[in-house]
Amino acid sequence: MTIRFNPSRGATLGVEWELQLIDTESRLLRQDAGQVLADVPQLSEGKFTKLRHELMESTIEVVTDPCFTVSEIVSDLSASVAQLREAASPRGIQLACTGTHPVSDWRDAVMAPIQRYAELIEEMQWLARRIQTFGVHVHVGVTDQDKAIPIINALSAYLPHFLALTASSPFWKGHDTGLASSRSIVFGSLPTAGPPHSLENWGEFEGYMDTLLRAKTIRSIKEVWWDIRPHPDFGTVEVRMFDGIPTIREVGMVTALCQSLVTLFEQQIDRGYALPRPATWVVRDNKWRATRYGLDAIIITDDSGRTAPLRDELYELASELAPVADRLGCAEELKVIGEVLEHGAPYERQRAIRAEGGSLEDVVSATIMEFAENRFVGPREVVHAGTT
Repeated sequence: MTIRFNPSRGATLGVEWELQLIDTESRLLRQDAGQVLADVPQLSEGKFTKLRHELMESTIEVVTDPCFTVSEIVSDLSASVAQLREAASPRGIQLACTGTHPVSDWRDAVMAPIQRYAELIEEMQWLARRIQTFGVHVHVGVTDQDKAIPIINALSAYLPHFLALTASSPFWKGHDTGLASSRSIVFGSLPTAGPPHSLENWGEFEGYMDTLLRAKTIRSIKEVWWDIRPHPDFGTVEVRMFDGIPTIREVGMVTALCQSLVTLFEQQIDRGYALPRPATWVVRDNKWRATRYGLDAIIITDDSGRTAPLRDELYELASELAPVADRLGCAEELKVIGEVLEHGAPYERQRAIRAEGGSLEDVVSATIMEFAENRFVGPREVVHAGTT
């Protein structure tokens, strides 16, 4: 089969941010996306909507227009979130974003009234019913289809970096899972999810998709939910590895990271270099290490099994990408990596609240504050707040 890739004009950007609807009083998820979206028809109706249903009614996805810079992405998201908050607040609903809700049970979820979601549930059953998870997807434009697969192969080496920086789902149904990201396990259980397949070129990608379609494994290539995948219609590579991200500052950080990496790889291809292509076993092993240990993971750095602390690798990566980010105008957003390494990734900030004696409801309160105030919240701001 032929899959037409619509080339982008440089490293253009788009972001999808899946937000939680949280009851102001109970701190549990509210299954009211339909009612909230109905209150903002200017953003939720028409051909190009910026606020959308997701699989479950506890979620509203905020989608940007195509942008050229990270600052445009941040402005676009901020404007949509402001209108969404105006609609949600009178209903007693707060907004937040983490990979899972620490307390709510997926069995209480209500599915969105969308036909393709009903078909997904029918096909996947329990695997799909329990996906009460939240993530962030970043699209970066690629100028030629022949570059897309080599760039995806090269980006797969950074799955642990992407996940550890944003891991925000240590809790599942009121319990600490012992993982930095339980979302990675829950969503990754879908048959066509997980790390991208290591392919040689665009023709091999077309052949693989054709095989899946003829075997009726999928009905559309949109049902291939790899952690990084090409999006032919948009002319992008889509990084889907990120857990739900609590602050727009951190969304800007990962957008800058993705744009800088894709730009660097495009430049290397244009100069005649072959991009790195890590072994499949290394990619899968490293993803698990970040899923389990987050920023404390010791990751594999080459096919012979050498290892290094992920924290050290992230410091080096931020330094290496700084000149690229500076040229793209996203140097300040990329520097937030250093702040996360210093103050803790979202899963670490959540566990710090529990370590101080806070409840899981306190954890939810902190995520609401982080989202609303666009800053990292310390445990003492929510644990025993208002008591003497």
